[in-house]
Amino acid sequence: MTDHSEPRQTGIHTNRGRGILGSPSGRFESIAYTPEYENRTDFGQTKCSTQFFKDRSKSLISMNNSPDVHFDASINPYRGCEHGCAYCYARPSHEYLGLSPGLDFETKIFVKENAPQLLKTELSSKKWIPQLLGISGITDCYQPIEKDFRITRGCLEVLAEFRNPTGIITKNYLVTRDIDHLSSLSKHQAAMVYLSLTTLDEGLRRRMEPRTASVRRRLDALRELSAADVPCGVILGPIIPGLTDSEIPALLDEAKRAGAKHASYIMLRLPYGVSELFENWLDDTIPTKSTKVMNHVRGMRGGKTNDSNFRTRMKGEGPYAEQIAALFKIQCKKLGLNRERPALSAASFRRPGPVQLSLF
Repeated sequence: MTDHSEPRQTGIHTNRGRGILGSPSGRFESIAYTPEYENRTDFGQTKCSTQFFKDRSKSLISMNNSPDVHFDASINPYRGCEHGCAYCYARPSHEYLGLSPGLDFETKIFVKENAPQLLKTELSSKKWIPQLLGISGITDCYQPIEKDFRITRGCLEVLAEFRNPTGIITKNYLVTRDIDHLSSLSKHQAAMVYLSLTTLDEGLRRRMEPRTASVRRRLDALRELSAADVPCGVILGPIIPGLTDSEIPALLDEAKRAGAKHASYIMLRLPYGVSELFENWLDDTIPTKSTKVMNHVRGMRGGKTNDSNFRTRMKGEGPYAEQIAALFKIQCKKLGLNRERPALSAASFRRPGPVQLSLF
């Protein structure tokens, strides 16, 4: 891994697919770059290696005050995500780095290699109030390169040492590698893992989420977590109206059989430039459904493609959104999901190590 100014080209994953075919300029940039080739098919066929950069952040824990997010504190070991999900709401975060929310987001990954050390320092501080720490609030902490860097694993080791509760959201089977730390936390009601599911159609999954684990592997992860007594559930996210919403019953049924006890869902969100990127992706990959999907999206977002209102942004509003909510609720009740709310506790939190007596 190298500094910001010296990107390292890697041969890993070079020949695998990408989610977005272009790199439009970020909304904060005054200059737009137009490549010599205009044919997006040709662009998509070129090999595009992933670059990894050192992230020199001096702190790790981020706070939010969003009432529709179930944690106030979170950590993200990586910026950018090689999973390349075409719909990812986090893509605009790369614009704050002077990069594109398109290909840059999935090919220029910033790595917080000192994240475990930063986390230990922050949890050791008397300023830290023990509470739930979400992991992967922005990008997936188990994206492919985690297998090599093991930064998420290092953070879980710290969390297990402090017994600080954590909740993880991921699309990757790699989470099972860390069952030892998750089991240790679970003994203190301090761990919860959610697998994100979108479709059972493997062909669609490969085009829409090109570097994620297959849904079958995600279901395998649920089975292994459940067998290890690690509380686990699923997030159907995002549900894409007119494309994947019909799969809600089947997805929940598969999740229940794999050991999930809890389920929730998030409706497709298309903030800022993600709207144009996703619509272009639809036109390129599923042109017959593009108009239908986008009409449903706008119908649930007051005529727009995004809604920032905390009350409605996760679920949408209007008749179609209400139908999806009712279908989800009925199926969960039928399967016995969500009978109990997941309970995580910070009661066992500790600051390990020798206690230094105060002089005053």
